[in-house]
Amino acid sequence: MHKTILAFALFSLALIFAVASCKKDSNNPDYAANADCTAIVTADNTYTNSIKAILNTGCASAGCHDAISVSSGVDLSNYANSKNVFQNNNALCAIHHGSGCKPMPNGSPKLSDATINKLDCWAKNGYAE
Repeated sequence: MHKTILAFALFSLALIFAVASCKKDSNNPDYAANADCTAIVTADNTYTNSIKAILNTGCASAGCHDAISVSSGVDLSNYANSKNVFQNNNALCAIHHGSGCKPMPNGSPKLSDATINKLDCWAKNGYAE
């Protein structure tokens, strides 16, 4: 009986710590949710029309996040991979140079505010292809 209670207590503590560790870092805002997209034409701010060129120039260049190099396991050379990276990684945090994120593009100046806003709005509006 005591072993069952002890096991349940340990499991409960582990679950509490796991849930607590998944909370968003309060030092970094939700960049997509906070994006001001009033000056962005959503129909034009798609991967094909806008985002692909930004990523190809600033991220998916040779030796970085292209299909061959896949630096840090990140491939931004096509729509499916790019969408996945932005949805499941800290891509916006890195682009914003947020707290605890590796600033991107690596070794280059931060992207312009207008460019970052396009990426934020692409995420905010559902990653249109």
